[in-house]
Amino acid sequence: MKIASHGGIWFMRGLSRLPLAWIRALGWGMGCVLYVLAVPRRRVASTNLMLCFPEHTVQQRRALVLQNFIYFAQTWLDRSWLWHASPQVTLRRLKLTGEVAQLDGDEPTLIFAPHFLGMDAGATALSQQVPRNFNTIVTPQRNEIVDAWISQGRRRFGNARLFTRFDGTKTIVASLRAGEPLYLLPDMNFGPQESIFVPFYGVSAATVPSLSRFARLGRAKVVPVITRITAQGYETRVLPAWLDFPSDDVVADTALMNRRLQDYIDTMPEQYYWVHKRFKTRPPGEPSVY
Repeated sequence: MKIASHGGIWFMRGLSRLPLAWIRALGWGMGCVLYVLAVPRRRVASTNLMLCFPEHTVQQRRALVLQNFIYFAQTWLDRSWLWHASPQVTLRRLKLTGEVAQLDGDEPTLIFAPHFLGMDAGATALSQQVPRNFNTIVTPQRNEIVDAWISQGRRRFGNARLFTRFDGTKTIVASLRAGEPLYLLPDMNFGPQESIFVPFYGVSAATVPSLSRFARLGRAKVVPVITRITAQGYETRVLPAWLDFPSDDVVADTALMNRRLQDYIDTMPEQYYWVHKRFKTRPPGEPSVY
């Protein structure tokens, strides 16, 4: 296991030296292979798209799933140059656009970064190009070698802290109030204990209400950041801060988050993280959709 893990990391280091077009071509091939072989995940993605886009034909959804697998593989291999290429390379390939001034100063800032496949590229772009210490909440990997490699890559620029869900709300809120932006990805299903049910594309989805709660406790503004894979690398777009968020109703806030997330997804549905079992947890009495 250790030899395989170290070998994989050295492979990524070597890959980082190749032209981007070569890496993307390799990712295209890997994505096609995964589409054929990773049958359980292909079914998950297909089910998610069937629930969220029932108006699409079977052929349209199948094409979306294939493209999703290709982008999944490409963005994974792109971590090679994100974490190992020279800073000049990452700066050239990561384009930061939009309301970047929203991130100036030391105002408590909560970054809503949905699970688009370019999420790590977005974090790298912010930490390299904006002079603030960006923190995030991560799920540790079971493989300690891989976990250390990922953690080192995510802390490459700046002085980021990688919290886990076990660090406690108080520590995370304190960092927010101290002016350290939190790069938060709350559009996940972590089970009934940590979630509430709100609609997502019209389907009841267990959703973590952390965006509303951290915004309120940290007295922080919410700034959406959306990252798109491009032929040249990535575009990370900073959107205007939400002026009507949070409210005193965490359920209404979380439902609003999902509605706005749908608008973002509709601009590039092939780049969202559909391989996640977004609807795994069902309301009492409802059967599994997977």
